[in-house]
Order: sequence, then C-alpha cells, then structure tokens
Amino acid sequence: MRFFKLVQQHLEDDGEEGGENESGNSRISEQDLESPFVEFLNKMRLPPKIKSIILYAIAMADCDQDNVEVCEDVLKTKDGIDRLALYNSSVGRFPNALGAFMYPLYGHGELPQAFCRRAAVKGCIHVLRMPVIAVLMDKSTGHYKGVRLSSGQDLFSHQLILDPSFMVQLPLASSPPGLGSIKRRVARGICITKRSLRSETSNFLVVYPPRSLFPEQVTSIRALQIGSDLAVCPLGMFVIYFSTLCHDANQGEKLLNAAMDSLLTVPESAHPESSTTVHSENSAEEKPTVLWKALYIQELTMDHFESISSTPMPDGNLNYNNILHATLKLFQKMYPLEEVFPETASPENPEDDNEFSLES
Repeated sequence: MRFFKLVQQHLEDDGEEGGENESGNSRISEQDLESPFVEFLNKMRLPPKIKSIILYAIAMADCDQDNVEVCEDVLKTKDGIDRLALYNSSVGRFPNALGAFMYPLYGHGELPQAFCRRAAVKGCIHVLRMPVIAVLMDKSTGHYKGVRLSSGQDLFSHQLILDPSFMVQLPLASSPPGLGSIKRRVARGICITKRSLRSETSNFLVVYPPRSLFPEQVTSIRALQIGSDLAVCPLGMFVIYFSTLCHDANQGEKLLNAAMDSLLTVPESAHPESSTTVHSENSAEEKPTVLWKALYIQELTMDHFESISSTPMPDGNLNYNNILHATLKLFQKMYPLEEVFPETASPENPEDDNEFSLES
C-alpha cells in the first residue's frame, strides 16, 4: 500500500544521519507533518475502515478526528507517524505477548515497587503505613516548610510533591485562581467475568472509535481484558477495564454502558435502552455474563503552588508517555543542574557481582 511504503521510507530517511531527501516522495513534507493526521490519511485516499484502525486502534486518538468542533486534541501527522513507528517496533517484542501491547504482572500497582527500589539505591527512603496528616506552613510568610506524619513527627523540606488528589488548605491570599481546577474527566469501568470475550486469547484490547456505538459518541472507548495468568484475578476469571474521556458523569456513564452492553451480558443494566442502539456483528453469539462491575468518574487535576507540586494523575491513555514526560519536566524544573538517572560506575569486581547474582 502506498501509504505504508511512504511511512516506511520516511522513517528510514529520518533515521539516517542528515537523512534529508528532497527528491521524489520518500519523505513526508513538513507541511503535511504539521497538518492534522486525519487530513493526511484522507489525502492518501485510505478506505474509511483502514483509516479508523490507524487513527483509533494504532495511533490511539481519543476524540473524533473528523469533527474539529468537538475534538479537543487533534492529532498532528508527525505525532501519528511517531505512534505508528512505536507500534511497529513493539509488535513481537516478547514471544508470549501477542500484538504490540506489553502489560505488567499483578496490575499497574506493582510499578511503584520498581521506583521504590531504584530510589532506595540512590539513598531515598520509602516509608509504609506512615501517612501525612498535615502540611506545615510558615506563619509569617505563608510559605510551605514541611509535613507532619501520623506519628507526630515533623519533616522539613524546601519542596514537596503530592498526589493531586490530596487537598491542601492554603491561605486565600496566596492561592492562585486556577489552583485545583479540573482539566478533564475519564470515565472508568471494571467488569469481572468467567469467560473470555475471545476464546482463543485472554489478554487483548478492544477499541470503539467515535460514532461506532451511537451517533453522539464523540470519544474512543477502550476495553482492555486481562486474564488470571497475569495475577490480577482468580483462576478462570477475567477482568475487563473500560475507559473513555468525558465531560460529565452522565455522558461517561452512557459511553461505558454502551460498550459494556455491546460486549457483555449485564444483568439489570442501568441503561437497558443503550443496547438498542448497538449493532454487533456477533450478536448471535452468547456473550460473557458480568459477575460484578463498578463505574466511576476520575477527575484529572494538576496543581502547583510555590514549593508544592504534583505529579500527573493516570489519564485516559493506556501508556505512560504523558506521565513520564510531565515527570521529567517537573524534575528538570526542581533540579535544573541534575541529570535524570545518571549512569553509575561499573562494579570493581564484575565477576564477583555476576557470581553473587547467580547464587542469589
């Protein structure tokens, strides 16, 4: 296909040192790279189904790219090409992981353990069961100066990083008007079943592009099924995570229920009428029955006040790219002269170190 050949040639030329080829069509023009990705796909005359797969299942666009009036995040061609390259480089990375998605054992909650161990090597302290009960502010200046633990101990520092879901009482005169404002919302749903959506595999992703379930659907809906082989549920069961961006709780609930009714048999659905708007090609097949489900709306906030900062919350994406980029930016702002994860010196006796690793 002409589109994929052009993308491949563009990436090959881009990877070469000084790889600028002005002759022929081996590179995508700068004008096209800055244009909306959907316009570039239309220019390449891709069939609607292929275009939808590229936009929403590979490039992971969140909103309806054909409707700029309602889409808050129009994907540029250069970003779309980067996501295609990432997808291509991720396929077949591990022999036991089909497709391009790699997922951790025990769920995402295990990822902080890697951070804690890495931080401990660098001399940091990770304390369990010791929550912060108060933020200490200087009475004369109103500036942050430390925190108080549940044990009664006070810890003083120049800066503090908090989860943005924590509420901090600040002096009214010092609080900026935008502090704690909600930027976006993510509707999330969790379902547990005893049967996989697909008999031949346990772990996979389902994407509903905008307007694929009902005309008013303006965002993509994702359903990620994880089986018991990843230690997230009992043997013989499956967990399905639904997520989509939304403006309010009513819209989010309608989107999630439409996706659930399309894939699953939901006893006493809160919105049975949503099933009448869904047309599934596999409607004749028996769908897995939901044993338990939960829906909630996550409000995405990002706060910053002088020496108090917050890291990004988990967003509507399945990857951690936005969180990593924002965290690196925060680190560079707090420590502009420091290097992120500097290389450490090799051990003096590498043979002894390898021997110890094998024995342990």
